[in-house]
Amino acid sequence: MNTALWIVAGLLAVVFLGAGALKLVRSKDALAAGGFKWVQDYSANGVRLIGIAEILGAVGLIVPPLVKIAPILAPIAAVCLVVVMIGATYTHAKFKEYTRPLGDGDSHRDRRSGTRGIP
Repeated sequence: MNTALWIVAGLLAVVFLGAGALKLVRSKDALAAGGFKWVQDYSANGVRLIGIAEILGAVGLIVPPLVKIAPILAPIAAVCLVVVMIGATYTHAKFKEYTRPLGDGDSHRDRRSGTRGIP
């Protein structure tokens, strides 16, 4: 169980670290041009604050239990990331960004010929 917890925490930390770093290093205009329509609703500092929250959450998932100093911070960081994700869900719903997480359902369709599978 402990190994599974570390794997899940590590994967979540990598994802949140990458997402947070992206929001910190790219400008608001670059994010909007890259398909992040939701940034129109936030100031540049607001987008950076979201990025900082994601990075701190990622660090909080891993570092306290790893160094065994204040390990109670890991579940607190997890709850804070849940709050960030609830806000993200609300924002994406507001902008009607309803993409399917595993694609559009036609990934096995040959896009050039319109046929299914191997022609």
